[in-house]
Amino acid sequence: MNRHVAKPRADWPEKVEQVGLTYHSHLHGPYWDESACYELATDEVAALEGAANALHYLCIEAAEAVIQRGWWDRLGIPAAAIPSILQSWERDDFSVYGRFDFAFDSTSPPKLLEYNADTPTALVEAAVVQWFWLQDTRPTADQFNSLHERLIAAWQRWGGKALHFSAIKDHTEDEQTVLYLRDTAEQAGVATQFIHVEDIGWNGAAFVDLADAPISQCFKLYPWEWLWHEEFGQHLKLDRTRFIEPTWKMLLSNKGLLPILWELFPGHPNLLPAYGTAEQLGGNFVKKPKLSREGANVSLVEEGRVCEEVGGDYGAEGYVYQALAPLPEFAGHHPIFGIWVVDHEAAGLGIREDTRRITGNLSRFVPHFFKPHQS
Repeated sequence: MNRHVAKPRADWPEKVEQVGLTYHSHLHGPYWDESACYELATDEVAALEGAANALHYLCIEAAEAVIQRGWWDRLGIPAAAIPSILQSWERDDFSVYGRFDFAFDSTSPPKLLEYNADTPTALVEAAVVQWFWLQDTRPTADQFNSLHERLIAAWQRWGGKALHFSAIKDHTEDEQTVLYLRDTAEQAGVATQFIHVEDIGWNGAAFVDLADAPISQCFKLYPWEWLWHEEFGQHLKLDRTRFIEPTWKMLLSNKGLLPILWELFPGHPNLLPAYGTAEQLGGNFVKKPKLSREGANVSLVEEGRVCEEVGGDYGAEGYVYQALAPLPEFAGHHPIFGIWVVDHEAAGLGIREDTRRITGNLSRFVPHFFKPHQS
């Protein structure tokens, strides 16, 4: 694995905006950063792909254990949601995507940091933007990226006749992510329409859109734990709308699953030791709220001292404690490897990096490539 300094394309802002990445920069600099790129070997790509495929099904097994053993409190799942989760699980409701985040130094197996199984973003960057970057800058190279084709195939397998897509208002990244997913569904022949989460109504019998038409099936880029606490959350238990991601994904999109995975599969090469308390880890660990996003309220502790932490509004739901992962460093930059799962199979890679070891919402997305048949 190598990190290369690269010359950005002269018109890169226009190029990435043309393919949907309108949020490529922020006040502190670029979010999309093509002044660098990562070169991986084919065996490193295979290791990341294999780890994601293996862990996805271990997570399914862990979810089954939660159901069978009644470990709902370990995940902080509200009692009102349990019947809906069980119904969704028994129906094997359709799941389109998720993203594993791994620490990987290329010398030891990829180590799971978390599974963003409900509302992952950075999809446009991974599926589309870095692919066009590759065609412009390294057309003879390859990339671990079959996301676009796999998403279309997933929607074709789903085969639904009509689907609402929903995101919150005034959040560009979420709206662009949903717009892209909607486009892949339409390419698969699915009839779609968009509605903001805030505009979803309840007519006394069903969730409805602004035209008062029932919403029978809906892709929502909105966390399940937030939905259950909304005013209309009480109506979710009536199960009048089938959502993507489905209710059973609440079992996976929760860092409370990390200690359960370690308990069920101790010593697995792609897992880090994780517990509900810090005692078993001595003075070196990462403290993570069960439901935090984008690094919020995460603390990195070494030799009993907090050496990095991020603020935020999470933590009331409880914490988990995970062993420190060996993060590679390239000229002061620490990459995290996000492996996308589409329709239950690994489908692509997106790399985020930061000078800190806690990846946050401003951490840069850096493209990657590999040379075919290199090892």
